[in-house]
Amino acid sequence: MKNTIKVERAKKDITQAGLAEQLGVSRQTINAIEKGKFVPSTVLALKMARFFQCKIENIFILEEED
Repeated sequence: MKNTIKVERAKKDITQAGLAEQLGVSRQTINAIEKGKFVPSTVLALKMARFFQCKIENIFILEEED
């Protein structure tokens, strides 16, 4: 699954650590999600969408092989 978290963070000028603090997770979690090494829970994905004020589908892109 691809994601646009890094792009969304840049739009809001927020670091991984800043986003992690806002969402109540570690910076390492945000890093792992951005790199595609970790798929977030539904709750965390919804929190991200709320934070970035967009739909989940704008952040996470399901690929054919997923």
